[in-house]
Amino acid sequence: MAGTREDFLDTARAAGALLREPAVAAAWPEPSALPKLSVGGLAGHLAYQVLALPPLLSSPLPAEETVSLLGHYERVEWIGADLDDDVNVRIRHGGEDAAADGAAALADRFDAAVGDLAGRLPGVADRPVRLSLWGPWSLRLDDLLVTRMMELAVHSDDLAVSVGLPGPALPPGAVERVVGLLSRLAVRRHGPTAVLRALSRAERAPGTIAAF
Repeated sequence: MAGTREDFLDTARAAGALLREPAVAAAWPEPSALPKLSVGGLAGHLAYQVLALPPLLSSPLPAEETVSLLGHYERVEWIGADLDDDVNVRIRHGGEDAAADGAAALADRFDAAVGDLAGRLPGVADRPVRLSLWGPWSLRLDDLLVTRMMELAVHSDDLAVSVGLPGPALPPGAVERVVGLLSRLAVRRHGPTAVLRALSRAERAPGTIAAF
């Protein structure tokens, strides 16, 4: 789906511009808006959403089952996990490790990965791909890109808030895909009535319809 890939790349470019903001580099070792994660660690986790992808495009087809987009979120360990559960500790350590060489080095790696993906994504079939950290399943490439788009959008906002900047503007197509995904996950978590009321009836809205 060409639109998905273009929206992903545009979202990644917006995240890349945020990574190069002087305010991000200046606050690198400071606490971020997310518990137990530095600004640098959050930037590293944000960058991982792109850095992990180039090797997948030339990897062998995975043997693991290919699941749907929502099926992926039924399987991930981090939804509902406590802050100090192993999965969240691994995520934080991965972000901090990615940030170890500093803001400029991370931004350079990120921009190089975006450039690589921009050149290769148009010619790649919508084939199954798998990130080994997930578990024993795979996703179609375009579904994977939607998951990464959501991560980029959410964590770009986290990073911007952490350093006192406005959240980066996202392309309209990315907004539709990310909000659509989060809405479906919110329905799964809270039920359709709660989401319907939250979006249409302030007087009957529940306290939250957060997707996670």
